[in-house]
Amino acid sequence: MTQQKWRDIAAGTVVPVLIVALWQASAMLGWINPQVLPSPVAVVRKWFEYLLPLTAYDPAGGSWLAWAVSGELLGDTLSSMYRVVVGFAVGAGLALPLGLVMGSSKRAYAWLNPLMQVLRPIPPIAYIPLAILWFGLGNAPAVFLIALGAFFPVLVNTIAGVRQVDGIYIRAARNLGVSQRTMFVRVMLPAAVPYILSGVRIGIGTAFIVVIVSEMIAVNNGLGFRILEAREYFWSDKIIAGMISIGLLGLVIDLGMNKLNNYLLRWHRGLEN
Repeated sequence: MTQQKWRDIAAGTVVPVLIVALWQASAMLGWINPQVLPSPVAVVRKWFEYLLPLTAYDPAGGSWLAWAVSGELLGDTLSSMYRVVVGFAVGAGLALPLGLVMGSSKRAYAWLNPLMQVLRPIPPIAYIPLAILWFGLGNAPAVFLIALGAFFPVLVNTIAGVRQVDGIYIRAARNLGVSQRTMFVRVMLPAAVPYILSGVRIGIGTAFIVVIVSEMIAVNNGLGFRILEAREYFWSDKIIAGMISIGLLGLVIDLGMNKLNNYLLRWHRGLEN
């Protein structure tokens, strides 16, 4: 990692550190109600309790009590990620070919675009009653909602990418006498890849938002369910610990997608460095 990147990382930590310091000072001075907003130290303690399965010795019974601390975080994270991966795969798997067809065919675009424009503004959350009615409770309605959340970002960006291919490439290919299939596979699709990957990145972010909401409604595990459970018992430290977990997981996913985009688009101008 270069010195400039280290400087950028250091600069990016200044504001979060100042906010946490001000938050901790306010808690120590009694300016905020710990039931409403616990101190950063209390949140970090709860986060580790949420993360690590620990044991404790029971002197009365003379035995070890397993899971004295919940250790639920890893299981909840895996459950949420499973739903995100399956839901995104379904949504993107449907959106990508449909977007390629709509982007490359004026007739398909004319037939399908009005329907897509009517459905696109409807948020996935609005489908929750229907999802529960159709699929009941469990993973199925959550996957359905996540697929909806991922579908339209991938679809819209794929259509835009195919329809906005530089005309110079198309005219050059026609002058070389390529077939329509070769035109699509070797010219239009590669030129649309940056748009498609942008849609994938947005779609994954949307899927991660939707999974939290769906887990508050339809399932009994996952990060969203655990935050809702903590709200029921007024465990504000666990609520914030769950929110931090979501933020960290989202950051890791976004960094991974950024690395993947840079790798796949290393040929694209502007990413040479």
